[in-house]
Amino acid sequence: MESESESGATADTPPLETLSFHGDEEIIEVVELDPGPPDPDDLAQEMEDVDFEEEEEEEGNEEGWVLEPQEGVVGSMEGPDDSEVTFALHSASVFCVSLDPKTNTLAVTGGEDDKAFVWRLSDGELLFECAGHKDSVTCAGFSHDSTLVATGDMSGLLKVWQVDTKEEVWSFEAGDLEWMEWHSRAPVLLAGTADGNTWMWKVPNGDCKTFQGPNCPATCGRVLPDGKRAVVGYEDGTIRVWDLKQGNSIHVLKGTEGHQGPLTCVATNQDGSLILTGSVDCHAKLVSATTGKVVGVFRPETVASQPNLGEGEESESNSVESLGFCSVMPLAAVGYLDGTLAIYDLSTQTLRHQCQHQSGIVQLLWEAGTAVVYTCSLDGIVRLWDARTGRLLTDYRGHTAEILDFALSKDASLVVTTSGDHKAKVFCVQRPDR
Repeated sequence: MESESESGATADTPPLETLSFHGDEEIIEVVELDPGPPDPDDLAQEMEDVDFEEEEEEEGNEEGWVLEPQEGVVGSMEGPDDSEVTFALHSASVFCVSLDPKTNTLAVTGGEDDKAFVWRLSDGELLFECAGHKDSVTCAGFSHDSTLVATGDMSGLLKVWQVDTKEEVWSFEAGDLEWMEWHSRAPVLLAGTADGNTWMWKVPNGDCKTFQGPNCPATCGRVLPDGKRAVVGYEDGTIRVWDLKQGNSIHVLKGTEGHQGPLTCVATNQDGSLILTGSVDCHAKLVSATTGKVVGVFRPETVASQPNLGEGEESESNSVESLGFCSVMPLAAVGYLDGTLAIYDLSTQTLRHQCQHQSGIVQLLWEAGTAVVYTCSLDGIVRLWDARTGRLLTDYRGHTAEILDFALSKDASLVVTTSGDHKAKVFCVQRPDR
C-alpha cells in the first residue's frame, strides 16, 4: 500500500509555520527538512544494491480474468458494474493489492485463500502465482524498481519472487505479520510483527536487522521519504521513529504524547517533515519528524460514537482507519470506521469539511497533483471527493461485498480494488471534466 504527501500551500493559504494550537500548549515551529533530493546512499551503500538480469517476460495463463459485461451484477449489493476488468481467480476474500511502481501495469493481490497472484491490469491476464503460503496473504507489494514482488501471510511467512523470471528468490518466517513495506530506493524489505519487532532485510541475500519496540504488536509502519528513518506504531499507543542505519529509536512518543489505543495507520508528507498517526482512540496526531513533538491533534467533534456495526460488536466502537496528506494544498484527510471523512486544514488546524459515508471507510488515498481524495468503504463503493469543497465528484460500483483494499495508479487513471466478494476489479476513473 503507497503513502500520500504534501508539497506545499497555495498562494492564498497560510504557511505551515503559522500552525495554531489547542489551549495553552507551547507553539513549536515545524522545521522543514532539506527540500533537495535526499541522498539514498546512506542505507543503500550499507546494503548494496542487488542487480537482476532481465529476461523476456513469458506468456501468462489467461485463466482467472473476466472482461466485465455492462449488465448489473448479482449479489448482496446488486447494481451496475462500472469496472473495466475483473480478476476472479481468488476463491475467498481478497485482502490486499499493490501496483508495480515502475510501469503501473501489473498488480499483485493476496487473499484469505492463502494465495497471491501477479496479473496484468489491462486484461486481467495471470502472469504467475506466488505459491507456498499456508495462511491468509495479508500483505503484498513490488520493490521500488518493480523487479521483485513480496508477499506475506498472517503466520509470518514472507516470500519474494523475481518478476521477470517468476522464480522465488527469498523467504523468511517471522512472527505473526502485522504490516510489510519495501524501501523506496533499495531492495530492502521491512515488516512489523506481533512480538513488537520491526524487521529489515536485504533481499535476496537476507542480511537482517531488527528494531525491538515495546512488548506488543508493531501494528503499522512507514519508511520516511529520506529512506533513512521509519515510523512505527504499536498496540500500546506508542509511536517510535527509528534510524534504519544505526538501529536506534530517534523519537519515542508514549503516554499522553502517544495514543490511548492501538495504532491503526501512519502517513508522512512528501518531504518527511510531518507524520500523521491514527488510532482506535479516534484521534489523529500530527507529529514533527524533526523534533518528535506532537504539533496537532485532530478529532471531529461530531464523529458519531455509535457507527452501524454488525450484530454483537461493540456499539460504541469507532476508530481512525486511514489517513494521508494532500500533495498540492496544506490539507490532511482522516477516514473513520463510522463512515466520516474529515478534511483538515493544516495551517489553521481546523476541520474544513466532513463528508459522511453510509458505512465504514476502509482506506483513503490522495490523487497526486490535485486536491481529490479517494475513499473505499464497507458498502463496496469507491468515491472521489473534492477536498476544496467537500463535494462528492463521482462514485464507482461493481463489488457485491465490502472493499478491503485499493490502489491508485500514478496518473490517477485506474483504481484497483479488492473485496470480500473474492474479486479484484479495475476501474477507469479518468474523466475529461476533472
